[in-house]
Amino acid sequence: SELIKPYLGSKYKLTEVPKSLIFYMSKHSGPVNEIQWCPVREKSHMLLSASMDKTVKVWDAVDTGWCLKTYSCHSCAVRAARWSSCGRRILSGGFDSMLHLTDVETGKQIFSSKNEFRISALKFHPTESNIFICGGFSPEVKAWDIRTSKVLRVYKAAVQQTLDILFLPEGREFLTSTDAVSRDSADRTIIAWDFQSSAKISNQIFHERYTCPSLTLHPKESMFVAQTNGNYMALFSAQRPYRINKKKRYEGHKVEGFAVGCEFSPDGTLLVTGSSDGKVFFYNYHTARIIRTLSAHKEACVSAIFHPVLPSLLATCDWAGEIKIWQ
Repeated sequence: SELIKPYLGSKYKLTEVPKSLIFYMSKHSGPVNEIQWCPVREKSHMLLSASMDKTVKVWDAVDTGWCLKTYSCHSCAVRAARWSSCGRRILSGGFDSMLHLTDVETGKQIFSSKNEFRISALKFHPTESNIFICGGFSPEVKAWDIRTSKVLRVYKAAVQQTLDILFLPEGREFLTSTDAVSRDSADRTIIAWDFQSSAKISNQIFHERYTCPSLTLHPKESMFVAQTNGNYMALFSAQRPYRINKKKRYEGHKVEGFAVGCEFSPDGTLLVTGSSDGKVFFYNYHTARIIRTLSAHKEACVSAIFHPVLPSLLATCDWAGEIKIWQ
């Protein structure tokens, strides 16, 4: 992309809150569950989207707003899709319990495997590019190796469902958020795991009786945020024992049972989240105050993500199948 080229050599500048709509992209016929910018900086004009309409799409979301390719390898809703670190492959998982690794250019499956459960969360290991973790409607979370198409390790959580997975820096530990809140106990809502030994490090991280549909890591500080069904985001240390920061709560948006995603801007100054009422909320990370809200969508906005290279470019998606690009 000619628009991205001038920014590749320089350091990321300060993020500003986007003000205007650039592209409106509506080729999906069902809710969009997840969007992700391509992690390869030179190819970061490409945006990946996974939808309930059983498809995964790749868009040129910087120059044209066009859909470049549609991948229809799933027979049910696609709940999770991730770029590989090289940007040449897409890993996807869905309610058909299938895992597919697809070649972006040819659309062919490099790896396909039937999983024992419906998939709702996928994350590649941050330093080992052939390994990913898969979770879903099961008490187990699995680490897979795409070179052998086999399960490397199983992490047993004794919960109903894994909602999200977050690797901590270096990838030695990871967190899972689970649907395990019972009336008498709020442990196991967020579980920390040792990646190598598959041992549980802690299940006493979050003590409120809310599930956490998504987790996100701060790009510079050793902190992470959990989106909660209590209509607020909670801040935690990413170092053991993963203490919650009781002084900061990011509240004002609504979650209401949707898997609303949250993310930091690349410079770490802003925390952005969707909202079940279709708005996007921008919080000052340090003060936890709302800086601005954007009336982005008519239906629930489930994801809002800043571009990794272009300052202040934001992609949002919603429950009506729409994707919008803002600047």
